[in-house]
Amino acid sequence: MEKMFWVTSEPIDSSKVIANVVRPEAGAISTFIGIAREFTKGKRTLFLEYEAYVPMAEKKLAQIADEINDKWPDTQTSIAHRIGKLDISDVAVAIAVSTPHRDEAFAASRYAIERIKEMVPIWKKENWEDGTRWIGDQLENVSGVPAEEDVHNG
Repeated sequence: MEKMFWVTSEPIDSSKVIANVVRPEAGAISTFIGIAREFTKGKRTLFLEYEAYVPMAEKKLAQIADEINDKWPDTQTSIAHRIGKLDISDVAVAIAVSTPHRDEAFAASRYAIERIKEMVPIWKKENWEDGTRWIGDQLENVSGVPAEEDVHNG
């Protein structure tokens, strides 16, 4: 059986995430593909860097799937998250959820990305034209590092 939840420094093949949840009893598969975007709050991003506590992150991804199955029975979930340097438009996260009906698939997919941002130990560093900043969590709350300790070029 393929791994259902993983954190990787390699590019994510979203078709593998989707293939993990294909099954005869599912009438719907909803996917969410999060990519590195170029502009955040008006600042041009050059690239992102993600770090994670991988063993715990993978356990938390599995926990999210359990939560989804509790809320929407008869679901199957697969999630991959990338770490390391990501260029603009690289896939950062891929989520696939299969359910018997579409409404549950959409809701479960949305739930998965929100829970990842809330609870999975993955941290993002934004690299802009004029500096960098670690984001304390994926809800984009600022880390415990004071602003004056942020790195600024020039």
